[in-house]
Amino acid sequence: MRRLLRTLAASAFACLLLPLSAAPGSATTASAQASPIGMTSGFYTDPYSNPAVWAAANPGDGRAAAIRDNIASRPMARWFGAWSGDIGSAVGSYVGAAASVNKLPVLIAYNIPGRDACGGHSGGGAGTPAAYRTWISAFASAIGSRPALVVIEPDSLGDFSCLDQARIDERNAMLRGALAEFRNRAPNTWTYLDAGNPAWISAATMAQHLEGAGAREAHGFSLNISNYFTTGENTAYGNAISSALSASYGYTKPYVIDTSRNGNGSNGEWCNPGGRRIGAVSQTGGGAEMLLWLKTPGESDGNCGVGGGSAAGQFLPEVAYKMIFGY
Repeated sequence: MRRLLRTLAASAFACLLLPLSAAPGSATTASAQASPIGMTSGFYTDPYSNPAVWAAANPGDGRAAAIRDNIASRPMARWFGAWSGDIGSAVGSYVGAAASVNKLPVLIAYNIPGRDACGGHSGGGAGTPAAYRTWISAFASAIGSRPALVVIEPDSLGDFSCLDQARIDERNAMLRGALAEFRNRAPNTWTYLDAGNPAWISAATMAQHLEGAGAREAHGFSLNISNYFTTGENTAYGNAISSALSASYGYTKPYVIDTSRNGNGSNGEWCNPGGRRIGAVSQTGGGAEMLLWLKTPGESDGNCGVGGGSAAGQFLPEVAYKMIFGY
């Protein structure tokens, strides 16, 4: 994912996320829902995440304990796309597992047609807008009335420079449609449109993109997914976007920051840079609604950098291990 994939963490609320009081003026119809956070007792830790599966399968590896204790044991988002198979079954099973232990799952929908148009490493997505509508409707229906957080289509609003106007309009229609599906079929889900990262697009332009994609109907927006910028840098950017939304469109939105890989900040590279570190999950965010692990530390951004020879999403234990210690 270009500059992004280019491409939740410790117990309950103390470690994965620190929910902050909503910014003044941020309440909308979407955010007036019952809080999925209040409906649950902390965030769901996936026992079948890539690092958890690897650590369990390699107990004799000298890196396994560190990866298990510092990454696999922490709540993280689960990504869903074409690789998930039947999306209704996949989402329903995951959300059901979280509900069975009264925990809140975080999910990422990543299947929009023309995905990662600029970066290319994570290209793909549903074949047509109609296929995407069917897919995202089944996704939302599988959550139903259970509580969840869903980030909708990372990269999708940052990729406009690689799309013509007809494809931008088509993408915005799909994103607005996705938000409507969650509003109608998953009433206890908070949805977030992705707003890239501080080095990608100006705050004013991103506010315009969010408005065009229907951000009024979302609970908020997400920042820094699969990237490395510090929490402070993202906070400044998120506040600027919210100010631009207020000035130009008359509303604000809360935002969440992906802190999974931002412990050492960015060195200017987005695709598997070396020397990065997992984020400090106890930060307050200085204005962010939550600090989440949205990208799984150790999962590759693609065939690049210290992940040379790998595919996007492939778990690389050596990268994960080094990310724990920052080297």
